[in-house]
Amino acid sequence: MTALAAIAALPACAAVIYALLKAPLSQRTLAAPRGDRWHDRATPTLGGVGIFAGLLAGLGVAAATGQVDVDKRLLGIVGGCAILFVFGLVDDLWNLPPVTKLAAQTGASAVVLLTGLKVEIVSNNWIAVAIAVIWLVGMTNAFNLLDNMDGLAATLAAIACTFFAIDAVTVHPSHAQLAISASLGLACLGFLPFNLRPRGPALMFMGDSGSQVLGFALGVLGLASSYKVAGTTVATLVLPILILAVPILDTTLVTIVRLLEGRPVYQGGRDHSSHRLVYHGLSERRAVILLAVIAAGLGATSLAYNVLGDGLITLVGVLLTFAMLVQFGSFLSNAEQAPVRLPETGNPILRTFVVHRRRLIESLVDFALVTASFTAAYMLRLGGSGTDSQKTFFLFGLPVLLAARYAAFIPFGLYRGVWRYAGARDATAVASAVIVSALVAVGFLSATRQWNDFPRSIFVIDALLCTVLVGASRFWERAIVRGISSLTHAGRRRTLIVGAGRGGRSLLRELRETPGEQVVGFIDDSSQLRRARLQGVPVLGTSTDLQRVLARVEPDAVLVTIPDAPREVLDRIVAACAEADVYCRFVRREHLDPRVILGAAAE
Repeated sequence: MTALAAIAALPACAAVIYALLKAPLSQRTLAAPRGDRWHDRATPTLGGVGIFAGLLAGLGVAAATGQVDVDKRLLGIVGGCAILFVFGLVDDLWNLPPVTKLAAQTGASAVVLLTGLKVEIVSNNWIAVAIAVIWLVGMTNAFNLLDNMDGLAATLAAIACTFFAIDAVTVHPSHAQLAISASLGLACLGFLPFNLRPRGPALMFMGDSGSQVLGFALGVLGLASSYKVAGTTVATLVLPILILAVPILDTTLVTIVRLLEGRPVYQGGRDHSSHRLVYHGLSERRAVILLAVIAAGLGATSLAYNVLGDGLITLVGVLLTFAMLVQFGSFLSNAEQAPVRLPETGNPILRTFVVHRRRLIESLVDFALVTASFTAAYMLRLGGSGTDSQKTFFLFGLPVLLAARYAAFIPFGLYRGVWRYAGARDATAVASAVIVSALVAVGFLSATRQWNDFPRSIFVIDALLCTVLVGASRFWERAIVRGISSLTHAGRRRTLIVGAGRGGRSLLRELRETPGEQVVGFIDDSSQLRRARLQGVPVLGTSTDLQRVLARVEPDAVLVTIPDAPREVLDRIVAACAEADVYCRFVRREHLDPRVILGAAAE
């Protein structure tokens, strides 16, 4: 009956948006096309008014019919959503500074926490409050960033609401949670016909007044469904994370990429998951559908883990899911921010996963190695199977440690590229990632569990073992490649490419398909590519470093793919090659036959 009462949210949202489209106000809130935005026509941004009206209508009918009690906690949730709706609407009209928006999000979180919502899985009150605020503010901004393509944010929010509603009926019964999730999900369905149209662009965007309300409300549902349960299991702990995994993944990817590129995280851009899928060959509609299918699949597995109640199945399933998400994130991060030309046959997503199968293998290998190192540390320290409480802590701590390891391995560059050129800096990255992830895992476990008789020294032993195992898994390729190179060095021609743009990367692919050729590195003046790896080949320095690089890697040929560079840069390259007595040639993209390019070098 609660869900039926919430049906009022759908017509209320649709009616409000339809009225706003006819009102003069809609023409004063137009989002104009910009270089960092995806749309190509001016569109009103008042959809959030309809979504918030639908949420209030659904909750109002549910309260009026006695399906939900209007208590302090429900009023706090509605009050927090109202704060973000008002500030979001003001931002849509006059563009508020980021600090003001963050203050509003923190204030809304405070209202919810002060009126009854608690994070009971953490015994320390200050840490519990910090986790709740970070989660609520993070989810609010996640959906704010996710609103970057027609229909995407509303579709994923409706899917998440569906799973939270099922959870409110089955796993964690709650009339209030059911009313909120049903009202919000139906409001999204009322908005979608105006935003995701079969033929034609969107008539209305939800704006910050809609995206912030969606993210905040879903964050509240996540806390209410799991983190308020003091005796939580692994399945309960990961329930909201898996339901909201796609917006979390998108926000993480965008944040890391923009920080690495020195751009503000809050600044708009065409570098989101949906955009990268389009760059890989999907249409906008199919990109939205694919992300929706992934979100639905993850949500279904999260509920299945709670229903099954089997700790081992949950553990294996969650770890494999994290491995696949790392693979998917790595696949997306490698997409260029421009459409790419793909073969005409075959599915582009399947082709790309085959191309980036290395990331999948690395993720699965890391899953096995981290599990093995933690298990070995447990056995070495306890000399056997341990007590029941120690076994329970181990089973709870393993997925936490794995999640921390995956989260640390990405920013430390362990999924960045081919490791055949790994050196001391890469070894330091492996050790640092392992140590940081161990500290994060120990900190989280200390805040959420009683250690009892579980020795903390197990994590010290595990860090040592894991550093050795993960390091060996990365450096084996360097050892094998060097061993093979020592046997075949006389028959291989070593090439250094100047210019890591499209021309340079195209030449790299051609050389890799040519027997007897080896590309030892790139030279590029872009500060964004400093110390980067492109298709597994390192950028060794800039044109000013060329003389030093030539002495270190001793190439047989230097191929320059930037013939239109400034004259002084080209003169410096030619002079460095002449001094080192290395063959140098300028190459254009239309002339990439290695047999012709390098023919003169053999003479």
